[in-house]
Amino acid sequence: MMAGLFGTDGVRARINTGPMTAEAVVRLALAAGRWFADHNDRSSNARPIVVIGKDTRLSGYMLESAMVAGFTSIGLDCRLLGPIPTPAVAHLTRSLRAELGVMISASHNPHHDNGIKLFGPDGFKLDDDIEAGISALAAGSIELANAPDLGRARRMLDSVGRYVEFAKSTLPGRTRLDGLKLVVDCANGAAYRTAPDTLYELGAEIVPLSVSPDGFNINENCGAVHPQMMATAVVAHGADAGICLDGDADRLIMADETGKIIDGDQILGCLALAMQERGKLANAAVVGTVMSNRGLETRLGAAGIT
Repeated sequence: MMAGLFGTDGVRARINTGPMTAEAVVRLALAAGRWFADHNDRSSNARPIVVIGKDTRLSGYMLESAMVAGFTSIGLDCRLLGPIPTPAVAHLTRSLRAELGVMISASHNPHHDNGIKLFGPDGFKLDDDIEAGISALAAGSIELANAPDLGRARRMLDSVGRYVEFAKSTLPGRTRLDGLKLVVDCANGAAYRTAPDTLYELGAEIVPLSVSPDGFNINENCGAVHPQMMATAVVAHGADAGICLDGDADRLIMADETGKIIDGDQILGCLALAMQERGKLANAAVVGTVMSNRGLETRLGAAGIT
């Protein structure tokens, strides 16, 4: 395990190669656990907490076990969330007052890949200097906990329900979705329970797609990378809209009632214009990425949005 372990979106590789072997992941957990154990602000008799989520890949169970072995060897307590979206890990890291959050996923990639994303106590991705510190620790000797100080692991059986309640709370006031019919393609991934449950509890009629994960079919001809099945289902079921999530449910593609695909820039533009019309777009500004196209900038600029 060498310095420079982290890429632009955590650690990712084909399973059982490079940094995605059980041995390498134990080493990563030892290093991350050591860094956060040494930098936590809990009282001396309280063990730091790490929350661990995953998507539905078969290899996620192996990597989860490897992470638990590493973290508990350092003296961190583990809260195991099971299959759950990446944003849920970020939320529950904050909600449970954890020092560290871990998501085991390779996002939109096929089942034979996997990866690890780390989140700080604020629920945001780690700063580069923290990742560099963890990489340096991984390359050297790591101090382990004494036997009485080993961490404990506990599976949280209510993690999905907690996140569903949080997701519903992000809608303003008593907003409901009664009368809407939505097609939701969950990519046989992390949101196969949370997405349909959230929208159903808000009153929408749901046509669920790709909600039968088997460890191998994540993102397979479905989800955000393959939205055509969702778009076809919107027309076939007379739905008002369609939603396609990727394997770890941190991105989406939509379709309108005619089955026309609505990509990320179009979604961002629609949201910005609607919020501006309601006087809720702070500073009349939108933050994009290098992936956002010039058409979005031009359209929003014409509406006075920077």
